[in-house]
Amino acid sequence: MRSYHVDSGAGIDGLSIREHEDPVPGAGQVLVAVRAVSLSYRELMVLRGDYVLPVKPGVIPVSDGAGQIIAVGPGVSETRVGDRVAATLFPSWQDGPFGVQHLPQRGGSLDGMLTELAVIDEDALVPIPDHLSYQEAATLPCAAVTAWNALTGDGGGLRPGQTLVTQGSGGVSLFALQFAKALGARVIATTSGPEKAERLAELGADEVIDYRSTPDWPGKVRELTGGRGADRVVDVAGLLAQSLTAVTTAGHVSCVGFVSGTASPIDPRVLFASGATLRPVAVGSRAQFFAMNRAIEVNRLKPVIDRVFAFDDAPDAFHHYASGRAFGKVVIKL
Repeated sequence: MRSYHVDSGAGIDGLSIREHEDPVPGAGQVLVAVRAVSLSYRELMVLRGDYVLPVKPGVIPVSDGAGQIIAVGPGVSETRVGDRVAATLFPSWQDGPFGVQHLPQRGGSLDGMLTELAVIDEDALVPIPDHLSYQEAATLPCAAVTAWNALTGDGGGLRPGQTLVTQGSGGVSLFALQFAKALGARVIATTSGPEKAERLAELGADEVIDYRSTPDWPGKVRELTGGRGADRVVDVAGLLAQSLTAVTTAGHVSCVGFVSGTASPIDPRVLFASGATLRPVAVGSRAQFFAMNRAIEVNRLKPVIDRVFAFDDAPDAFHHYASGRAFGKVVIKL
């Protein structure tokens, strides 16, 4: 079999293909023929060397992938040969709150999915929705689960009639938009131009704010909500001061991550003035993955895919994703 490998900080040009003997699953494990993987911002961080969690030398990169089980090891009981599955990003995080015991992660301290064959613990897999292709299902483990956790993982959750603000057109934001509409919420999306604004509207955004022509987008959010502010903001860029200004009193801001150069200290006066809950979100548990997939199946949701690359062209996929031009997920097929 063939796998890509890279060292943290080696950059896209550091990706290399190696050949290995086909692996054999052990007790409680299955062998998955990987059919597709998708890229997330964390993959660029791994390649740049600034990912916040440990990365082992020569790691097989990419956390997100889907495929078909082609062999099972001793003691496997819940899955069988032929099942279509996706792997969880944090294999040990089954349910409940995240803890330090769950830090080992695929594509970082553990080998990832940019490989033709992967041995995976049975309890780190979820079945993929029947109406999704492998390429579509490969987009779910990081971005989709993160969006689902951001909207539903705090106990209360986004409710029908509430207003959500999403930022940009990356994977988490597009999934948050789709999930919010399925949950009966109003969505105000921010973006950087008329073409993206049109596509966000087509996906169901009720209002779209171009933050280039309207730099005070929090003020526009308040205007569009009658001065009240949004009930929730999914902050993917680290614009926390602006998000806290856009959210209603006692609202909810999910901090999903930040783009280099945007992160800044939080002024406690802004936080106290908002009265909001600020919650960091790091993907989600296997139980949340199952719940999300049920919602995807019931609503027949389809992930937004920007472009699909061949396995041999994986470096080109990384370059395209790093360019920032993608609208939706960048996928590599095997």
